[in-house]
Amino acid sequence: MSRLAEYRKLEQQLAAQMAELESMKNDSSLKDEMEFESKLRALLGEYGYSLKDVINLLDPQSVRFAPKESKTTARKPRQIKVYKNPHSGEIVETKGGNHRRLKEWKAEYGSATVESWLEN
Repeated sequence: MSRLAEYRKLEQQLAAQMAELESMKNDSSLKDEMEFESKLRALLGEYGYSLKDVINLLDPQSVRFAPKESKTTARKPRQIKVYKNPHSGEIVETKGGNHRRLKEWKAEYGSATVESWLEN
């Protein structure tokens, strides 16, 4: 895109945004909101409060401003499983099923057979 075309495109976008801004300036509900906000901020300043203080006063359990709570409920630790291969006598201790040797045995002998080798 040439610089001139880019300039004209931006100029059109700016004109559209300016028209939208003018229509919003004439909106009575927006004027009411702006007046309310300015009066509220003046009142808060007069008494030395912030918006955060007011929200905490009205809703102390507010998720937005409440400090994050640390979760103390930890998962139960996984039990160690011990598998003993009856063919080789090899022992594998694991807390999960992602052990490399255990996967090899399951591929070779089948999952049900390897699970029957569980000792505890």
